[in-house]
Amino acid sequence: MKGSGAPVRNPSALSTPRRPATRHVLSEAGNTDLMALFEAMLAHFGPRHWWPAETPTEMIAGAILTQSVSWHNVKKALLNLKNANLLDFAALHRTPAQVIEPLVRPSRFYKAKTAKLKAFAAWITERFGPELDAFLVQDPTALERLRSELLSVRGIGRETADCILVYACDLPSFPVDAYTRRIFARLGHFDERIGYEEMRDFFMTRLPADTALFNEYHALIDAVGHHHCAPVSPRCGDCPLARYCPAAASPPDSAP
Repeated sequence: MKGSGAPVRNPSALSTPRRPATRHVLSEAGNTDLMALFEAMLAHFGPRHWWPAETPTEMIAGAILTQSVSWHNVKKALLNLKNANLLDFAALHRTPAQVIEPLVRPSRFYKAKTAKLKAFAAWITERFGPELDAFLVQDPTALERLRSELLSVRGIGRETADCILVYACDLPSFPVDAYTRRIFARLGHFDERIGYEEMRDFFMTRLPADTALFNEYHALIDAVGHHHCAPVSPRCGDCPLARYCPAAASPPDSAP
């Protein structure tokens, strides 16, 4: 997962003429229905049982720690926190960074990630109190407001925020990532220049607002990306989306 920071509002936007936004979604003509793609991936992989965590706290901490590192390393850091009784945001908030840093060292960039964990812990404590429950029980109508608040927290980028919303808060916010961009560009739905928000909007406006669907869809996309849709020489032969993919008919190293 690679999150990016929240967009900064330009204070002169009201007085400066706005250039029309570039659209990177391609023509709908001939595009395969998104639910057909979902069913093909689900039939191939089965349910993915995401997120791999025992509690919402572990899920959120994992989403923060997994930025720019493999999940294998993140599991080591989460186990260290759990063994130290620090897999709790109230505890993380009151614990000095110097205590946390060696515990999360396996996740790389441990100083920065400790700062991100503590920033989220401080926000949760100040905004919702010491318990996580008040944060987790949100009205779906508050989705975009809550997302904006999350994006204001240090270290919480768009993908991390959307993963927290769908996997911890059970709210229908569709996370997208580099796998999503590569796979759906090759399928012909949009080009690879598409930005995060436009890519997220592509799914949010074309799928029913169903948290369980968003949960599974994102997990299945990552399974295809991990097992088949590599940047170079994708393994198209047994990919569940190969029959829908124009790029699968091209030589492997010439796919976009």
